[in-house]
Amino acid sequence: MKAMANANFADRLAESVMRKRSQLVVGLDPRLDLLPMELRGEAVLGRASAASAVARFCKGIIDAVGPYVVAVKPQSAFFEALGSDGVRALEEVSAYARSAGLLVLLDAKRGDIGSTARAYAEAYLEPRDDAAPLADAITASPYLGLDSVEPFLAACRRNGAGVFFLVRTSNAGAADVQDLALSDGRPLWHHVAELVREWGAPLVGGEGLSSVGAVVGATHPRAVSEARRLLPQTPLLLPGVGAQGATPADVARAFTTGAASALVTASRSVIFAYRESEADWRTAAGAEAQQLATQVWAAAGW
Repeated sequence: MKAMANANFADRLAESVMRKRSQLVVGLDPRLDLLPMELRGEAVLGRASAASAVARFCKGIIDAVGPYVVAVKPQSAFFEALGSDGVRALEEVSAYARSAGLLVLLDAKRGDIGSTARAYAEAYLEPRDDAAPLADAITASPYLGLDSVEPFLAACRRNGAGVFFLVRTSNAGAADVQDLALSDGRPLWHHVAELVREWGAPLVGGEGLSSVGAVVGATHPRAVSEARRLLPQTPLLLPGVGAQGATPADVARAFTTGAASALVTASRSVIFAYRESEADWRTAAGAEAQQLATQVWAAAGW
């Protein structure tokens, strides 16, 4: 088991994608105000109770979507907001997802320099007392340059971790910085993509994919296509399908270099699907995940 954990992240990802015939990742964004009624009442009784409700909710979602997804993506902020109880809940949920055979992609978007970056890598991607790391991969910001990303790359080399760097994000304000034109006319995010390709080249595994990935918003189909051209061996993490308005058809071009070359993430549209359904929250989430996974696989063309 330890040898498998230390295997190249992209190879583990590719194995899971092909075994499950799915490229779907479900985001775990446990907003207290959207929890099912049976848990919402508990969530107002203080941080400890709220963290317990969040953990129960996320475990229920994992049980429901587990057959149809390759990974879950806990959003660290929703757990951190609940203090130390929330951090313990995050650890509990991550371990539970691992026990269900899922990869854990922690959405933490960390980025800092020197010893701080090393501490982030240690906190999330390094083994703990001979136990598995908190996450298999993490999202991170590359905008502080090489010294800020090297600790994450080192964790990829040593421990078989993965990292997804923000390249062209799905939020409306991304254009304020990421689309700024360089002196040669290219947008800034193209330069960032080239850096990510350079950093990831030494970490390409046996399946032809790197353990260094890129976050590219599915809400910008043209950017997805351009990112695929710039990053032929880079796994793309594609948020924005579902509640943000993108569809599986919008990301089809992301898969031209292989079935496992991109992952589609969906959060609210899956975990809160019960709000648009008469079904139990677990049943609704499972049905939505199954449908979306099938649609993405078909759009990918594999």
